Amino acid sequence: MACNLPPTRVLTLTLAITLGLAGASPATDLYDSAAQALETRYFGWATADRAALARRYADVLAERCAPQGESCDYATARAVLGDLLTELGDPHTNLRDPEGAERLREVSENRAVPRTGLRTVRVVGGLLVVSVMPGSPADLAGVRRFDLLTRVNGEVPGKDPDGKNLPLGPNEFVSLERRAAPLSVTLRRAGVPDRDLLLETALLQARDEPTLSWVEAAGTGRVAIIDIPSFLPQDTSELFLKRLTEAQLGGAAALVVDLRYNGGGSLTECVAAASVFAPVVYESRWAGGTSSYGGVQGREVRAAAARAAPPTLNVWRGPAAVLVGPGTASCAEVFSHFARGAGALLVGERTRGVGNSGVQFLPLPGGHLLSLTVLRAFDAAGQPLPAALTPDVLAPTDLVALTARGEDTTLSAALRRLSAVGGGP
Repeated sequence: MACNLPPTRVLTLTLAITLGLAGASPATDLYDSAAQALETRYFGWATADRAALARRYADVLAERCAPQGESCDYATARAVLGDLLTELGDPHTNLRDPEGAERLREVSENRAVPRTGLRTVRVVGGLLVVSVMPGSPADLAGVRRFDLLTRVNGEVPGKDPDGKNLPLGPNEFVSLERRAAPLSVTLRRAGVPDRDLLLETALLQARDEPTLSWVEAAGTGRVAIIDIPSFLPQDTSELFLKRLTEAQLGGAAALVVDLRYNGGGSLTECVAAASVFAPVVYESRWAGGTSSYGGVQGREVRAAAARAAPPTLNVWRGPAAVLVGPGTASCAEVFSHFARGAGALLVGERTRGVGNSGVQFLPLPGGHLLSLTVLRAFDAAGQPLPAALTPDVLAPTDLVALTARGEDTTLSAALRRLSAVGGGP
């Protein structure tokens, strides 16, 4: 998921590109539109010669399309563009197929869609449940975060023992949900026998909201854990601040923010959310100029107001840790960077590495969507933000311990460090 920089809070998914291109086939229409956008609008950190890449892969497309002629399909262009963008070397710039584009619109517009209430990621042995919507059919059926789905409608999902993706992953799980039919799953949880469930769907919000849970930690006391699944919804910072207020009212002595499976979202939301620890100023530069964005006490403000705010102006003053991993990307990396700058510990694994740039989404022929890097990210002092973050405490999430023993190794490491720091908001 990208760190999107719209000109306003509204996530812009309707940018019109009038390229005036005529193609000999659906494949060439899609390729020419994407290639021209890449050549004329890209402003990321990749140094490859984009024009040369476009010409070389146009020849590849022509060769692959030769047998089909004018009927050469979008799938052929997607494959060639995938290779081109891989060689470009900017993971923030990528192509979404029509179904992927529709999923993004659903979340961005917070549509009501058929869902079980689960969000999953691929792991060896199945799909790991990383969030459960309160009150959803999955929640009512007793599914919990970090349960493992070892079968879905009779198929083995996730990755095989060698780490290769199997046909059924999180995207395919969502596609099954959208059919609004019950899903048959086998659920694995540490300490209990595997069980089969029939998960119903219901019309639910497409977004996943921040959730608050609690744990008692020796030497620290009551620790609040806030999981933020995504910064894509336009009210993420508001909901995060609400959960944080609930944590304070509940007597939290320390705070853990879990971003291990947060792929990013709206820049204004992550900047505002990170400012619960200290004022934040984020500067973006693109081909046409610069813009600055600010956050103070969990709310979006003008950059000038954030610059003028005293560094001690915050919402949370106690010990804090942010859990990160390879699934922490883009805007979630921005949040983590500014939280660490204000004193929070980063615990987990190295992040994905796209936190120094932002994108806009460009509609392409056939319902496709191009996530295109259009800005470079800097802090208030004009220093580039790091692409990736290495945690202060290296503590990978051990999936065997998680699914076989119920032990969250990353969270345990964070709690130990917070205990050493001492509690007290």
